[in-house]
Amino acid sequence: MSTAELRPQGPKPSAPPETLSAAPSPRSVRPRFRLLPVLITLVAVAIAGALTWAMWNTYMGTPWTRDGRVRVYVVTIAPQVAGNITELPVIDDQLVRKGDLLMVIDPTNYKIAVELAQAAVDQTQALAQNAKSEAERREKLGDWASQEERESFASRALAAQASHQQAVANLEQANVNLKRTRIVSPVNGYVTNLLAQLGDYVTVGERRISVVNSDSFWVDGYFEETVLESIRIGDPARVKLMGYSEVIEGHVAGVARGIDIENATPDSAGLAKVNPIFTWVRLAQRVPVRIALDRVPEGVRLVAGMTATVQIDRPAAKPAK
Repeated sequence: MSTAELRPQGPKPSAPPETLSAAPSPRSVRPRFRLLPVLITLVAVAIAGALTWAMWNTYMGTPWTRDGRVRVYVVTIAPQVAGNITELPVIDDQLVRKGDLLMVIDPTNYKIAVELAQAAVDQTQALAQNAKSEAERREKLGDWASQEERESFASRALAAQASHQQAVANLEQANVNLKRTRIVSPVNGYVTNLLAQLGDYVTVGERRISVVNSDSFWVDGYFEETVLESIRIGDPARVKLMGYSEVIEGHVAGVARGIDIENATPDSAGLAKVNPIFTWVRLAQRVPVRIALDRVPEGVRLVAGMTATVQIDRPAAKPAK
């Protein structure tokens, strides 16, 4: 018996346990991972399309434009009498109230004119009274005075009375001219672009002071004609100026009924001037829509000509009764 047969043998290794489930093959996993990017892409495209459709509906339902301008009325003041400026109590960009003094023109000559006119009134009044008395005395004489003489004195009395009325009118005109030497502000607003200086000589009708009416600010929004159908008078509007983050509230006050048409302008010969266009390109015209301002936030300084973004909102639905 060999030594190998006498050597004790150890326990035999046991067989590996059987797995409960077989591992998935690479071929069965690969198609599932290929479909995932496609699904993500489709979902993203669907969301983008829904958002685009919602934004388009919002734009059509609430028109807006970045082409807006702040507008205001400017009162141009020109003297109605001539003379040198003796008082100028305002400075450029100063806030003034209605009735505040803006300028005084030298009143010396106009005071003298009032005194002369008053003297003329007194003189003509005395002459008119004397002529009237003489005419009445001639009438009382009856046949002692001829008909021609009575008519002559009556006509003199009428002429004297007319001269007196003319003198009274001249006195009123002299007082008006004297009053016009003091120029006051007709509105509340701001003095702008003041070029007049103390001592300047001004003439009648010469523009010297301009006042921006602070109570007349509004905004013109230039909307394309394709969205005018959805804009109604009274619709609420929101205005945002380029230099401010606050929003100004307002409402639609009106829509312009006419804009300039280049083709309607005749040339020097009176012929129609027609601009050539491409038949497949049609550009929408922009029509001014007037926005009345209801509430301006504190700290927002309105200046005529400022750029604004205007959005027209849908009016709030009225509760059912």
